[in-house]
Amino acid sequence: MIDIQALRFRWARSRADTVAIEQLSVAAGRTLFLHGPSGSGKSTLLGLLAGVLVPQQGGVTLLGTPWASLKGARRDAFRADHVGYVFQQFNLLPYLGVLDNVLLPCRFSPTRQRRATAAEGNPEAAARHLLRQVGLRESLWHRPAAELSVGQQQRVAAARALIGQPEIVIADEPTSALDAGLRDDFMDVLLGQCRASGSTLVFVSHDERLAPRFDDRIALGEINHAAQAEVSA
Repeated sequence: MIDIQALRFRWARSRADTVAIEQLSVAAGRTLFLHGPSGSGKSTLLGLLAGVLVPQQGGVTLLGTPWASLKGARRDAFRADHVGYVFQQFNLLPYLGVLDNVLLPCRFSPTRQRRATAAEGNPEAAARHLLRQVGLRESLWHRPAAELSVGQQQRVAAARALIGQPEIVIADEPTSALDAGLRDDFMDVLLGQCRASGSTLVFVSHDERLAPRFDDRIALGEINHAAQAEVSA
């Protein structure tokens, strides 16, 4: 599902590589907990996995397709079809309502739209189902995202990432704004939805109490500059 080979990425003013991974493979359907100290390159690695960042050396292959083989609009379309992303800063459109934010992947991707329709009858029904699953009450569904609390926005971002059953879900610190009860409920939904659809999940968090819930656990420091790492069934 995910394959990394000889990957190197360095920010413009950095003296050393932020990410340096010789080899990492993640098999389809696995759930991976990725952790490491601040500044260790966790969010950078997620950007590389999603094709948002371009490495100076080596590459990332998703679903058998190297990101380097895709340019411009084709790269964006491939990401929209196959990757659900929960951003650390959510990246919701503040002026759109909750439902419209969740439905965005279906508007950009006919593939996600077809899957959502197959699952629930139509994309809006799929969005409503996911919002119930993440515990966002119906009275908020037409409210602009900018009017929601941080925790509420986090749950909207998760529903948006999950709609249309993407093969890969990438989550960057998605529970950081949730209290213990909401965090556990959120994890039940995220892991349950990924397993139900067979999605591979790469999840970054500082909260190592969550690690036992995942199939595999890797510290970024263990794979940066390491010879090889593999996450497989």
